[in-house]
Amino acid sequence: MTSRQPVDLPAIAFLGAGSMARAILAGLLAPHVSVAGGIRTTNRSAERLAELADEPRVTGYATEADADANRRAVAGAKLVVVAVKPGMVPDLLDEIADALEPGTVVVSVAAGVTVATFEAHLPEHVSVVRTMPNTPAVVGRAVTGVSPGTRSSEDDLALVVALFETVGEVLVVPEPQLDALSTISGSGPAYVFLLIEELQRAAVAKGFTTEQAATMVQGTFRGASELLAASDDDPAELRRRVTSPKGTTERAVAVLQEAGLADLFTRATDAALARARELAAGS
Repeated sequence: MTSRQPVDLPAIAFLGAGSMARAILAGLLAPHVSVAGGIRTTNRSAERLAELADEPRVTGYATEADADANRRAVAGAKLVVVAVKPGMVPDLLDEIADALEPGTVVVSVAAGVTVATFEAHLPEHVSVVRTMPNTPAVVGRAVTGVSPGTRSSEDDLALVVALFETVGEVLVVPEPQLDALSTISGSGPAYVFLLIEELQRAAVAKGFTTEQAATMVQGTFRGASELLAASDDDPAELRRRVTSPKGTTERAVAVLQEAGLADLFTRATDAALARARELAAGS
């Protein structure tokens, strides 16, 4: 759960104002977060940046109107969050490299782009931390994987962890584990939404309206998740409490287990991991 303890962060620049950058930005604008030196953000479109015009803590720079927008944004920033599309990363890093001050921490949220790629395009006096947040960041419930680069210090890492704790929970893992993490927490919301879709279809097939099905299924997923979060017991124990011997739930769970659900999740996440490695290799 997101901490409400006061959080103090240094000046931050967001390069790219897509959905993930905006989710993190929302966390930084929470009342308990203080960003000394302010928040800067860049986007190609001035129209998109105008959506933040009423927020005094954020200064926007439009690249279509100012060729030096990215360099202006990073000047004096301690944390620089690179949130552009992966294919745009090398050129962007080359553009800002000599505008970064010594000690700057460059934070990647670009899927599949390695620390090595970042470090190859940036000067030695800049450190890199690679991250993998997921979409529940939008509601402050992200799980973010964080991996230090070869030049990042413990203090650098702590700053990045504090940044992402404003939108949820953080796991620090070695970079080789980050792609595997992406197949669980990164892709995980899609798996949950798929299960919800299919259970809602099953409810409609049993005669419930679409609205009734949504209430039952979405309420059940939300309630089960909150019960798990509030409990000291693990999921297996909570499942056993719902599953009375020789009861209806036991029969349903048996069907799911006989269908090889455990193997299915292993194969699905293995497939996602294989694709992540293909993307990292440029295929």
